[in-house]
Amino acid sequence: MRIPGASPLPLIARLRSAGALLCLLVLAGCASLPDVRYLSNRDLVGKAEPTIVSANGKLPDKRKQALLDDLAAKAGDTDVLSKHAAAEEAISGQPLVAGNKVALLDDGPATMRAMINAIRDARDHVNLETYIFEADEIGRGLADLLIAKQSAGVRVNLIYDSVGSLNTPREFFDRMRAAGIGVVEFNPVNPLEAKRGWDVNQRDHRKLLVVDGRIAFTGGVNISKVYGKSSFLKSRRDEPPPKDANDAAWRDTHMQIEGPVVADFQKMFLDTWQRQTGQAPREAKYFPPLKPVGKSLVRAIGSTPDRADFAVYKTYISALAHADKYAHLTTAYFVPDRQIIDAMVDAARRGVDVRIIFPSFTDVGILLYAGRSYYDELLSAGIRVYERKTAMLHAKTAVIDGVWSTIGSTNLDMRSFLHNDEINAVILSTEFADRMEALFQRDLQESTEIMLEQWRKRGLRERMREMGTRLLEYWL
Repeated sequence: MRIPGASPLPLIARLRSAGALLCLLVLAGCASLPDVRYLSNRDLVGKAEPTIVSANGKLPDKRKQALLDDLAAKAGDTDVLSKHAAAEEAISGQPLVAGNKVALLDDGPATMRAMINAIRDARDHVNLETYIFEADEIGRGLADLLIAKQSAGVRVNLIYDSVGSLNTPREFFDRMRAAGIGVVEFNPVNPLEAKRGWDVNQRDHRKLLVVDGRIAFTGGVNISKVYGKSSFLKSRRDEPPPKDANDAAWRDTHMQIEGPVVADFQKMFLDTWQRQTGQAPREAKYFPPLKPVGKSLVRAIGSTPDRADFAVYKTYISALAHADKYAHLTTAYFVPDRQIIDAMVDAARRGVDVRIIFPSFTDVGILLYAGRSYYDELLSAGIRVYERKTAMLHAKTAVIDGVWSTIGSTNLDMRSFLHNDEINAVILSTEFADRMEALFQRDLQESTEIMLEQWRKRGLRERMREMGTRLLEYWL
């Protein structure tokens, strides 16, 4: 049975009942992440300044400097700002885009309402890319809305992942196709249906919605009923978690973006469509003129195994390497490589306040133990570790030094870094960072801190489970 919302759940877990485990392990291969230890050199970018563009192209030096000075003044540290911004551009090749309005969506119901409202207001097109699209009450309602918009003359395009939506009946998507919606199944599990080189282990884990080329949504929220109830409803923290994580409220983070950077997210959607089908989707006004609508600097970062650029992975390493004050992260699934661990440990040892919130229960039990197998090393280095209670934590976020934030689909695990198409937004804004930090503190109130002395008293059974998952960490 497929567990809704289990974002990084690997194909071996999906297909085990079909007897395909051995075959998949052979097909998966053993790709490796690049050596990025050079990113720990905090003087790597020197005095370089980031490129900032607007809807009309590259900003003049005076306007760019004014923006950077204003942001640096609010952040209280010019060096921190320049290090983050310049290092990131060198890694991703993507400039910062000025003039954006960003809204933090901190709960499933709020996210679904915002996306549905945007789709209802669509006049030209709706482009939706998602890992999971359930045929439950949430999914059926959204499908009905998409069909209604297509019937009203709005061009609707949908990309869904074949493994992520493995238990969704084909008839569910066929109904949308019959209504005229463009529907692409990303890397079909059945090789006879694949329209390009069949790589069953490469998955589209992105969550992206672009409406009329003017508004974008991205983050960790899939299309599933687990987002139908608020994760901030009051409940007893000592109450045991439900036996099935899908019966719990899911705590996730998404964001809404308006402004010139929406064009970059639109390009990523269209690029995925082109790579999967060999052609562009039917014509629409995908790139309308965009004007500045806010003050946030945003960088859109996507990664795909096709190009092996590892942009999101390198961005995380760089952000940790250049952190000066604090780095506060939330992650649903934690199966990192050595370099991620080293970046966290190095930051903590030079005095950065590194804190990580993990889930206390999950939809994929083996991944819970995989994450816990790193606790001893993290705690020994001075990193503070917490587990979120009362709701299933599925967020993938970070806020660093009160100025740098990221929200996206990327988990801190090997699958996200090596095998998935992922997408993240990086925001340079003190106001947005303040909102992210307030949300982090709110999650801390619903979490229990793991203390090293207590952790080392855990039982042999727990230790054996953790050790066992480490043997499988590449495929998790």
